[in-house]
Amino acid sequence: MVGKTNIQDGLKYTKEHEWVLVEGDAAVVGITDHAQHELGDIVFIELPNVGTPVIQAKVFGSVESVKAASDLYSPVTGQVVEVNSALDNAPESVNKDPYGNGWMIKIQLSKPIEVDALMDAAGYMAFLTTL
Repeated sequence: MVGKTNIQDGLKYTKEHEWVLVEGDAAVVGITDHAQHELGDIVFIELPNVGTPVIQAKVFGSVESVKAASDLYSPVTGQVVEVNSALDNAPESVNKDPYGNGWMIKIQLSKPIEVDALMDAAGYMAFLTTL
């Protein structure tokens, strides 16, 4: 499956298959193309409210598909400053455009250094080949 997986340069990745796009002192977070392929058709997403604190590597929400339910893990520590409320009525956006309209939350970074420990696109591709 790795050969067909869309991995975007300029993002950071986790071993739990979340991606991060750093914009100044905030981070946009979603799940990777690989993750949405593995899940199948996504039917529901549970996300935190604006103002909720999140901690790196801790659960911040969940995603349900026709196949399974999976926890979502925060790639960074901070506070949720925006939630993609469009996913309430269109969770399938994550399947169609995981790096665009399928983004999930934006986090105000409290420990920006954590981003440096995440994988870049090449590192994530190498990680996927070990699965």
